[in-house]
Amino acid sequence: MIFFNYETDFKLKDETTIQNWISECIESYGFTEGEINYIFCDDDYLVKLNVEFLKHDTLTDIISFDYTLGKHISGDIYISVERVEENAKKFTQTFDNELNRVIIHGVLHYLGFKDKTMSDKATMRNEEENCLSKF
Repeated sequence: MIFFNYETDFKLKDETTIQNWISECIESYGFTEGEINYIFCDDDYLVKLNVEFLKHDTLTDIISFDYTLGKHISGDIYISVERVEENAKKFTQTFDNELNRVIIHGVLHYLGFKDKTMSDKATMRNEEENCLSKF
């Protein structure tokens, strides 16, 4: 099950369509869906989590906590709506396109994709594009 939670005034336009898309992407990699919680928040909320759990005092668009067991995907994905808005402008994307990229980015981490090296980042970007094409 995929759940959407809001710690800010933001609300997704069509939760059901997004849930179905995420589920389809997970299944396309041969994984099963467990409980995935998306929490939409602001920069301050996410910075506090970043400092407390990751010891990074920086802005970020997403933090994910992975509870995946084997091929059964579960976790909590925190997304700063403010960062998504800023990044959409920075990368000349629509807000919805950038949001969908970030939404699927967290799930791709659960599937085992990394983004620490340049090579990993390129692979992650390709997988994001693959999933975005299914939306």
